[in-house]
Amino acid sequence: MRHRTLKLSFVILSAFAVMSVWSAAALADPVPNPLVIGPIPENVEPGDPSHDYIYFTPIEDLADYGYIEEEFFIEGNANRYETPAGESGTIIEGGPYPYKTRIVVRRPISKKDFNGVVLLEWQNVTAGYELDAHWGPSWEHFVRKGYAWVGVSAQRVGLVGYPPSPNFGLLDWSPIRYGTLDVTVGGTVNDDSLCYDIFSQAAQAIRNPMGIDPMGGLPIEIILAVGASQSASRLSIYHNSIHPLHEIVDGYYLLVGGSGLRTDLDVKVFQYLSETDLRYGPGRRMADSDIFRSWEVTGSGHSSYASAIYRDPLVLRDFGAPVWPPDCDLPPYSRVRGYYVINAQYDHLVRWVNRDIAPPAAPKIEFLTDDPPVIARDELGIALGGIRLPEIQVPIALNTGTNSGATFCVLYGTYIPFDDDLLRDLYRNHGTYVSACNRSIKENLKAGYILKEAAREMRAEAAHANVPPKENHHACPTHDNHKRK
Repeated sequence: MRHRTLKLSFVILSAFAVMSVWSAAALADPVPNPLVIGPIPENVEPGDPSHDYIYFTPIEDLADYGYIEEEFFIEGNANRYETPAGESGTIIEGGPYPYKTRIVVRRPISKKDFNGVVLLEWQNVTAGYELDAHWGPSWEHFVRKGYAWVGVSAQRVGLVGYPPSPNFGLLDWSPIRYGTLDVTVGGTVNDDSLCYDIFSQAAQAIRNPMGIDPMGGLPIEIILAVGASQSASRLSIYHNSIHPLHEIVDGYYLLVGGSGLRTDLDVKVFQYLSETDLRYGPGRRMADSDIFRSWEVTGSGHSSYASAIYRDPLVLRDFGAPVWPPDCDLPPYSRVRGYYVINAQYDHLVRWVNRDIAPPAAPKIEFLTDDPPVIARDELGIALGGIRLPEIQVPIALNTGTNSGATFCVLYGTYIPFDDDLLRDLYRNHGTYVSACNRSIKENLKAGYILKEAAREMRAEAAHANVPPKENHHACPTHDNHKRK
């Protein structure tokens, strides 16, 4: 009798749980499924002047890693929204409005290689063309751990660029491939107000496919909305105003951006801030909580060297003109490898969403004064506080998040190698340097700021570095192990 009572109680509790889940889901508005078209065939090899291939398709052959890249068009009807600061959005009368855009999917071919996680990236368009900001520095981590990456073209600039010249928007770059795409209702809606519904519907096409499945039948466990810089700011608005209406994604990752998040939503958010992102002072910070974490990486730049090295051959192939080196007032691009921390953050966020295991807190970069904002620095010019990777704790160069000059130099940070005499003053011998690096690596690994594979790479690099420099050895020591992929 006791077992029967327990079974009955379990059934009642289970039914109540199902009803509770259904009730919570019922509070969210249903997100329409867009029409999915594709995969769109690539009719020429990358680099062909017709550009009838996937824009910014990777240089690396993803098949070598058990991955496939496919492009789909999605079309549907999107509403415009009022998005008051920190409040749920409301639909603006007059819609919905037709749109047609694209998503790019990079995923494992086999189910056994898929970890169940989709990183749904809001493509960044600040440069006047779309950037795979999350893919570039972290693609090796994604294929190693089995993540799927999906890029969403949600904004007008990604399609039309910044006319008149140079114009690298999709429509001008390849009219034959992308000429039918439109997120402006024929040029009558130019404020990107359709972008939020477009992003939600892209998520719906991934989570609950009807007709063509962009994920090729892979079983989806969670979808994480990710975006960098301006896209992180868009996702902040989406989080505050659209998430309560749709609840179609399971968590958020904000890279070098995002602010003003409301604190009353039950959804996890992880943020990465570079030293550059704090140039206006600590006022942009949001407090850690049981649903929000932010990590600050000392010496890192908003736009990273790893991203630039990855992007440069794509720009040369697809645009016909290199963008390297930028004309900055100081030597550009900090060599602090923030992507090691970023990779750890992805894994932490998955555990947080799936198992409610919160990421560790991290120290903040220190300020001498808040107004005007002045970052505290040591005698070498290196910022104090924050997450301190070996290139900061055991420096062989000045890496900062500051710079100035042409175009986007303010975002690149600075890298100035130390001269031989200073290196010999800092490190008595090679063993001293290696031991200090290994201590730093061990501390960061134990704290959870980096992963084991990052630790292995950094240990090997330190062991082979020419630090302090040997006499008559002309190779410059560097914390730079990036390769053009």
